[in-house]
Amino acid sequence: LKSGIDILVGTPGRIKDHIQNSKLELSNVKHVVLDEVDHMLDMGFAEQVEEILAFAYKKGSENNPQTLLFSATCPRWVYDVAKKYMKDEYEQIDLIGRKTQRTATTVEHLAIQCRSSQRAGVLGDIIQVYSGSRGRTIVFCETKKEANELAMNASLKQDAQSLHGDIPQKQREITLNGFRNGVFEVLIATNVAARGLDIPEVDLVIQCSPPK
Repeated sequence: LKSGIDILVGTPGRIKDHIQNSKLELSNVKHVVLDEVDHMLDMGFAEQVEEILAFAYKKGSENNPQTLLFSATCPRWVYDVAKKYMKDEYEQIDLIGRKTQRTATTVEHLAIQCRSSQRAGVLGDIIQVYSGSRGRTIVFCETKKEANELAMNASLKQDAQSLHGDIPQKQREITLNGFRNGVFEVLIATNVAARGLDIPEVDLVIQCSPPK
């Protein structure tokens, strides 16, 4: 940062820290990119982002940075918030079009109703039937506690490990690499793993409860 850089990639909190500690100066920024903008604004980062952008934006100025917002989903409220950062004549580019509610035709979808006390046993059976002993499965849970308990449950016949926000980043990477390389077959995760995972040959994805 001291010697000058062309591109800075960072989380809102960290960038804000550098600005407040006078280690980062944004008055000459030419382009601003917000990635996963729906997720970022939904998680309460909007205030931090606004504080950061205040350093580079002047109301009504023609010299404000070019602003690019990327998002896999664009609810109406995302556009409403986006107008704050973008010119009136901003351009909207939709790469999904009418496919927004479609899922892959090659994927089979099943909904299974069971009592919560039966869930671990049912999960064990489903994984055995649809993924076998060597296939790979990702199970999504609502809470960290649930992920830990399921990973240790004797009803799962395959090796399983959990992944959630309380696990240090270095261990998360080790866990993901182990899953990629087939060291264990079942990854039980909270939504910390819901975005951006690139794991080939996953046979089965299980959502423990309807996603909210």
